Amino acid sequence: MLVAFSVAPSGSSEIRRENEDASVHDAVAAAVRVVRDSGLPHQTDSMFTTIEGEWDEVMAVIKAATDTAGKYGSRVSLVLKADIRPGHSGELTGKVERLNRALESPERS
Repeated sequence: MLVAFSVAPSGSSEIRRENEDASVHDAVAAAVRVVRDSGLPHQTDSMFTTIEGEWDEVMAVIKAATDTAGKYGSRVSLVLKADIRPGHSGELTGKVERLNRALESPERS
């Protein structure tokens, strides 16, 4: 499965009280570090981090990343979008490769 997610803390926290310059990007960086340390295939862009794996392992990483971001605020907004396709892997790059091939082909009517 592929899951694209974003997390953003809001409200006050001990981290924000200790460092008033702490920003949302600090929380996002901490969450992305959790994803990178997981060893699962992943990509991060300006809006989402997408990870690929089995349901339980992907959701465990998202929970850990959300918990980490939560240290930067009193609440966390979490957005998820999932592509659940049993028996398929390598779709993190495979979907984009198929799209690029279609874009390179003559337009179909």
